[in-house]
Amino acid sequence: MSTNLPLQNIRVLDLTQVFAGPYCTYQLALLGAQVIKIEPPGGEMTRYGGALPGLSKQGLGLSFCTQNAQKSCVELDLKKPEDVAQVLALAAEADVFVQNFRPGVARRLGLGEDALAAVNSRLVYCSISAYGEVGPIGHRPAYDHVVQAMSGIMCTTGSDDMGPVKVGAPYIDYATGLNAAFAVMAGLRQRDQDGKFQLVDVSMLDTAMTMMANNLVTVATTGNDLPKLGNEAASRAPSSGCFVTQCGGLLMLAANNERQFADLCRVLKHPQWSADPRWADPIARRDNQEALRELFEQVFLTAPATHWEALLDAAGVPASRVRRLSETVAEGQLQARGMLSELEVGEDATLVSLPGVGFRLNGASLIPDQPPRPAGADAPKWSES
Repeated sequence: MSTNLPLQNIRVLDLTQVFAGPYCTYQLALLGAQVIKIEPPGGEMTRYGGALPGLSKQGLGLSFCTQNAQKSCVELDLKKPEDVAQVLALAAEADVFVQNFRPGVARRLGLGEDALAAVNSRLVYCSISAYGEVGPIGHRPAYDHVVQAMSGIMCTTGSDDMGPVKVGAPYIDYATGLNAAFAVMAGLRQRDQDGKFQLVDVSMLDTAMTMMANNLVTVATTGNDLPKLGNEAASRAPSSGCFVTQCGGLLMLAANNERQFADLCRVLKHPQWSADPRWADPIARRDNQEALRELFEQVFLTAPATHWEALLDAAGVPASRVRRLSETVAEGQLQARGMLSELEVGEDATLVSLPGVGFRLNGASLIPDQPPRPAGADAPKWSES
C-alpha cells in the first residue's frame, strides 16, 4: 500500500469480533492506520467459518479473512489482569480504541471509557453494540438478522403473499462497520481540534435506520407503516421496477424522468405512448398506471433480459437484468475499479480475493497488500515505522 494515506501514523487498537467491528477497523487499516487486533486465546470464532474448509482448519476461514487483512493479530486473555494491563499499555500509545462487547462488559473487564481516558486523555474510544449504550433495550445482545427483525426492514421486504423476509446479506453488520469508521474519523477530527478524549457510540439499530431513512421519515411522520414493495421501485412508477422477460429472466428498470420515459417508449417501438394523454406526464401515468404497466409487460416478454438491457443502456435508460453475484464478479467492473485484491493466505498459499474500500482516492484504489495473520502471530507492541 501507499505510504501517503489519510490515516498514516494513526494507531488503532481493535477489540472487536465477527463482522461489524472488524469491518470498521479494516476500513481504517486500508486508509493507512496501524491496527493491532486483540483476540482471545485460539482466536475469534469467525476464524473457523467460511466456504473453504482447508483455511477454516488453519483458523484463517473466509469469514475471518473478509475483514481482517492488514492487521497485526495478538492473543490476550482479558480474564487475566496482566493481559488487561497489556491492553491498557497499548491503549496509552494509541489514537483509537474500538470494542464491540455487549454494553457494560468492557467496564467489567476494566476497559471502559473511564479506564481508557485515565491512561490516554486524547484517545478516540469507539463502542459498537446492537442497540447503543443508552435506552431501554441497550443491554440486549444481537446479530445482524436479529437487528433486521427489530428494525422493521424485514416487514418491508418481500411481497404481500409472503411473510417478512430478511435481506440475504448481513448488510446491517457491514453498514455498521462503515458507519463506525465514519464516526471514528469524526472523532479524530474533533480530537485534533480540542485535544480531548472522544467517546463514540455506534449502534446497529441506528445504522439500520439510516439505511432506510426515507422509510423512517415517512413512518415517523405519518404513523403509518409502508406496504411491501416486492421487486418494485420505491417510486412505484409504472415505468420503474421489475419486469419478466422472455425465458423468465428479470429486468430491473428505472425510467423516472420525462426524457427516460420517452426513450423507454422509443426502445419498445411504441413512441406514441409517451404522447398519449393517459401517460404524458407523471401524474397521468400514476392515475393510469395499470394499463401502461400491462403494455410494458407484454413487450418485455418478446425478448430476453440481455436484449433489453443492451438497448436501454444505449438509450441512456437505467436498467439491469437481475444477476447472480458470481456474474457480477466475473464481468470485470470490480476489477476495473480495483475493488478486489488477490492475496495468498495460509499454509498452501490459497488465493483469496479481498475487498478494498468502496471508493477511489485521487484515482487510486485502497486495497490490502498484507494477508490476514494467524491467531497470536504478533507481539503486543506497536511498530516503530
